[in-house]
Amino acid sequence: MLDCRHILKKINKSIAVTSVSGNALDLEAGIKTAVALVRGRGSSGLKVFIIGNGGSAAIASHVAADLLKNARVSAIVFNDASLLTCISNDLGYKRVFEQPIATLANRGDLLIAISSSGKSQNILNACRQAKGKGCALITLSGFGGDNPLRKMGELNFYVSSRSYGYVEVAHMLICHTITDILAGAG
Repeated sequence: MLDCRHILKKINKSIAVTSVSGNALDLEAGIKTAVALVRGRGSSGLKVFIIGNGGSAAIASHVAADLLKNARVSAIVFNDASLLTCISNDLGYKRVFEQPIATLANRGDLLIAISSSGKSQNILNACRQAKGKGCALITLSGFGGDNPLRKMGELNFYVSSRSYGYVEVAHMLICHTITDILAGAG
């Protein structure tokens, strides 16, 4: 039977995983670390926030639904149209995720930030806000290896490609692997 981990092994050479100190981890160790970070929040009643723009927002919504339904983890996305347009209109799009994090996040919560380019200002602002509130941070990025998001998390998954499709599929695969393991299916 082919599962997410088998597929990840096929594309392993294009994914780099680093810790907060910049130390390289192999993909399997990165996945195990991510599972532990998410599981720790779920078992202690803390929340997991997941953010992204465009295709990454769709990934965020999908992952949140899987975590909530299958792994029983409190997972939250900020993709409600009224919330997005209200904050964008009143505070600017650069703060669209930062403001909800400022209001809802507590010390010990986890933010999973997904950005193909790793340069989206609204994602970077939310990450800074989450870190300032004492949240853990997992990032998923692609495109340029020097993107700022890649260096912000306790755990950083980077996909070495400039193709949106490839980066987004790899991000979804990483997220599915994590959620499948948490749900006991992986």
